Amino acid sequence: MTDHLATPLDAAAIESLRSVFRGEIVDPTHAAYDAARVVWNGMIDRKPALIARARNAADVAAAVNFARDHGLPLAIRSGGHNVAGYAVCDGGVMIDMTLMNGVRLSPALDRAFVEGGAHWLDVDAATTPFNRATPGGLISGTGVAGLTLSGGIGWLRGRHGLACDNLMGADVVTADGRLVHCSESGNADLLWALRGGGGNFGVVVNFEFKLHEIPSELFFCAPIYAEERANEIVLKWRDFMASAPERLSGLAEFSTIPHDPAYPENTWGRRVVALAHVYDGPAEEGDRVTAPLRGFGDPLLDFSGAMPYRTIQTLYDGIFPKGRDRCYWKSTYLKSLDDTIIQDVTAHLAKRPSEMTFASIWKFGGAMQRFNPEATAFGDRSAPFMFSLDAIWADHASDQANISWVRNAWTDMQRHSTGRLYLNFPGLGEDQSLVKNALGETTYARLQQVKRKYDPENLFRLNQNIQPA
Repeated sequence: MTDHLATPLDAAAIESLRSVFRGEIVDPTHAAYDAARVVWNGMIDRKPALIARARNAADVAAAVNFARDHGLPLAIRSGGHNVAGYAVCDGGVMIDMTLMNGVRLSPALDRAFVEGGAHWLDVDAATTPFNRATPGGLISGTGVAGLTLSGGIGWLRGRHGLACDNLMGADVVTADGRLVHCSESGNADLLWALRGGGGNFGVVVNFEFKLHEIPSELFFCAPIYAEERANEIVLKWRDFMASAPERLSGLAEFSTIPHDPAYPENTWGRRVVALAHVYDGPAEEGDRVTAPLRGFGDPLLDFSGAMPYRTIQTLYDGIFPKGRDRCYWKSTYLKSLDDTIIQDVTAHLAKRPSEMTFASIWKFGGAMQRFNPEATAFGDRSAPFMFSLDAIWADHASDQANISWVRNAWTDMQRHSTGRLYLNFPGLGEDQSLVKNALGETTYARLQQVKRKYDPENLFRLNQNIQPA
């Protein structure tokens, strides 16, 4: 967190930008300034000198040129959901893409063309009435850009892969203010880098995604068990998922039931493990397939049921409100999930200092692992599980306790790790080797070459950064 004041800019320079800008220029004197700079993680309190709310690619190019020509830091905001707060900067230019949230479908319903400021709720609202979807995340308010550019792990991964695997093309404003299109047939190196290499190479103003047919209702499986049974429950879940169909994707998620009328009062404050899954197929088939997950003894609660994919995508929204809570999230890929690893996970979670915290073991498999790792910067997908530590708390006084708990648990779990991690759960981005560790040295070296070609001066550096070769 920082309380730096925004850097004042020359009024004539701002007016020059405003004269070619179709969107809205918000400076620190503007009534909307404080609301416009809020991002999802409540720890982040940064004050840009200027917020450029773009309406089209020309606006984005004008703002990029302005930041470059004036030597200012440049942040790009799509959903503002990245826990490290990369979407906003101190004393620089923040390009706010949220006015650019249009979604267009091809007449054949096999492609979605999505503007760079759209959230997944915008995509789902446009595609699901036609029984189509492209893999997104787990929260509808997440920005399409941030999730996709660092991989995009969601409910449909078993059958259709990651969000980045379904990225067919993109229009990008580069550091020199050009508008560049990339696809398999042109600027393919840039498309490869956008598929998991983060926001290093320019501002994506349009995405082209592959669409897949989905049923009008899918089955959401969500039995909730007492956490004191976690060693037993996670072991049974692991064994079940070893032979589960690839249409079934999910995670074992640790949390605490809040004091909320949405839950029975006798469960308030109980630590639990939920087996949250989506069956990407007919709902009645999903009901049958997931029945064993709901039968590991009597669950405390069970929120399972048939529902539209669009509804499933909103189920977690209320748990993660924008700007309210303080957050520190890290992840690591696990080599396996043997009994010892399960016991280490549950032992660390028993020590979590905040009852608002979530932690999850994500099962990988199916199409996600069959996808050619050479085709995307996300790279190797052979790890069978990911462990994410998602500390959430309410007050500044608890910062150290929660951040230390995540770091200590994450460090201890490295003995079970492949050494890689998911770039969308990067802590606060404090590790200088973050991207190299996440993607591996070979992929990182190749990304450096792409970075050198499209952003040689590292204008786009407020991200999980890749230094130009």
